[in-house]
Amino acid sequence: MKRAIFNNTWLSLAIGLTLLAGQLGAQDTFSIVAVDITTGEVGSAGASCVGSSSYYPHGAAVLSDVIPNVGGIHTQASYLAANQNNAHNMMMSGSSPQEIIDWLINNDAGGDPSVRQYGIVDLNSGDPRSAAFSGVNCLNYKNDTAGLAYSIQGNILLGQEIIDSMQSRFLNTSGTLAERLMASLQGANVIGADTRCASPYNSSSLSAFIRVAQPENSYDSLYLDLWMAYPQSWSGAVPVDPIDSLQTLFNDWQTHTTIPGKGDHNACSVTVRQSESGEISFNFSHCPNNMKLNLMVYNLQGKMITVIPVNKNIEKMKANEELAKGIYLYRVTTNNQLVVVTGKFFKR
Repeated sequence: MKRAIFNNTWLSLAIGLTLLAGQLGAQDTFSIVAVDITTGEVGSAGASCVGSSSYYPHGAAVLSDVIPNVGGIHTQASYLAANQNNAHNMMMSGSSPQEIIDWLINNDAGGDPSVRQYGIVDLNSGDPRSAAFSGVNCLNYKNDTAGLAYSIQGNILLGQEIIDSMQSRFLNTSGTLAERLMASLQGANVIGADTRCASPYNSSSLSAFIRVAQPENSYDSLYLDLWMAYPQSWSGAVPVDPIDSLQTLFNDWQTHTTIPGKGDHNACSVTVRQSESGEISFNFSHCPNNMKLNLMVYNLQGKMITVIPVNKNIEKMKANEELAKGIYLYRVTTNNQLVVVTGKFFKR
């Protein structure tokens, strides 16, 4: 199956990874699946102490099933492809997340639902539904939590704090669904989040991924599909935690990838300049006058610095704004949160 992947060659060379053949482990550990009813996006992120194999998807990404404009399914803990395929088919036939889980429990492909873990969310025409399940025989620590438009689950965890931190970051981070999923994954970025990775890897995980589909995407070509994985045969401490490596890939994707808008939105472009006094100006004169826009500025860690409603051709950030020297990201959205322009600028 072909999937669109943003690859970062220098990062791969720097950490010297090669994808080695091997069997995927039986457990996948902490993950979140979610939808955005405003944009119609479906997203998925997770990490595990299961490393890469010789085939795609690598490591934890195997658990992710993102169906554009429909919903998302995570099947983890003693993963079986047959269970995931059955869940996919049921979602496509219109079954709710809870109906899918109930059916899987009663019709487990391996005959033992007690070792499975599921998180499922759907858009349901703007009235999202979610459900989660953790079998009693999943390896401890195990738990899950589901809200209106998201489900978080994990097994072999350091403790409940991993689930709580992922949930808190997802709910309290502003921005796009992708940004909230990445923030949620960072909530589990502690040594031994997957307890198998505490020693000898000294990391949260061996592999991590983030995937988001826009409504118009095809199943095998998502607009965001990033992964990072060390080989399962890795020995000793890892040089960079997989979640941090994924964050680097994500930051680069945000900086270098312009997310297409729809219709006339593609005509919008922004010019950024800095005056001698340090004032940053954003020129919107090449955007249609009838567009109602908002400008958001972030640092490279994904923290939002400011939001500026665009009311004229040139909007400015005053010199006294607390911007240290460095690179910043900007994103321009419509009032209904459609992203029309992304870019970066350097603060001298």
